[in-house]
Amino acid sequence: MAMLAAVGAVLLVAAACGGGDDEVLTIYAGRSQNLVQPLLEQFAKDTGVHVRVKYGDSTDLALGILEEGKNSPADVYYAQDIGALGALKAAGRLQPLSEATLNQVPAAFRSPDGQWVGVSGRARVIVYNTDDVDPKSLPSSILDYTDSKWRGQIAIVPRSDGFPEFVTALRLLKGEEFARTWLRALKANDPKTYPNNLAAIQAVANGEVKVAFLNHYYLYRFLEEEGQGFKARNSYFGGGDLGGLFLVSGAAILDTSKHREAAERFINYLLTQSSQQYFAEQTFEYPLVAGVPTDPGLPPLASMKPPEIDLSNLTDLQGSLALMRDTGILP
Repeated sequence: MAMLAAVGAVLLVAAACGGGDDEVLTIYAGRSQNLVQPLLEQFAKDTGVHVRVKYGDSTDLALGILEEGKNSPADVYYAQDIGALGALKAAGRLQPLSEATLNQVPAAFRSPDGQWVGVSGRARVIVYNTDDVDPKSLPSSILDYTDSKWRGQIAIVPRSDGFPEFVTALRLLKGEEFARTWLRALKANDPKTYPNNLAAIQAVANGEVKVAFLNHYYLYRFLEEEGQGFKARNSYFGGGDLGGLFLVSGAAILDTSKHREAAERFINYLLTQSSQQYFAEQTFEYPLVAGVPTDPGLPPLASMKPPEIDLSNLTDLQGSLALMRDTGILP
């Protein structure tokens, strides 16, 4: 169950459709391959569309698209993180989606100018070790994890999956200097950095650290495989605290796309009832399309009290990465 760290390419071919590379839909996917490849394979089978998928870290893929410029082969960017989509939007690299596509999800989970649409949702949480931590003793705010009692006991995955978005939200709501000061204080508390989220949650369960800043759904994958004896659980932030950001994965069509119709067809496929049910049942995420039930083991979306922030404003990915490097959080 290892997280895919390196950027790679996988070619999925629908047997019902012939043709050359000029008929191939190229998707840059910042999702874990083992999570979403079955769904992408099903899309190819159901539609007869040839699909080439380049997997990798959402941040790295977005920066790569910016570097490729007009030479990028990408048709669709399917991002783990809205911040990465926002960075491409800010650079003018996305093209608008149709109203029919956008209107399938609530307005809070799509770009107000129609350039990306949310596909599935996840909550930021604190994962804690059940042997070492009484959940009632956990701070009510993520900002309190700079307290010395947590020195050397926090796992972070600064490169991907919500942490850069959290930093962007921190900058927006608290200001640049507050964010800089807080990140320096967190760094001074000697957090342990892990290459991916699965490694971080395993470190919590193993007792290497007491807590980790993660998204909610990794826990449920471990519980499914290892049972209720797995020694980690989620703690959700309330009261609009920044630690409880509700983030969405999303998809957009690149300005370089040569297959606009197939690209939007793919995005609509991600929003079908069957695909949304796949996210709920197989990846333990929150479906965003009405009428698809959330996994019963998750807190209802309506019960959450995330901070009030417009996800479409999480655009300055590069600024957040620069601040994280400057403060030592990101090597």
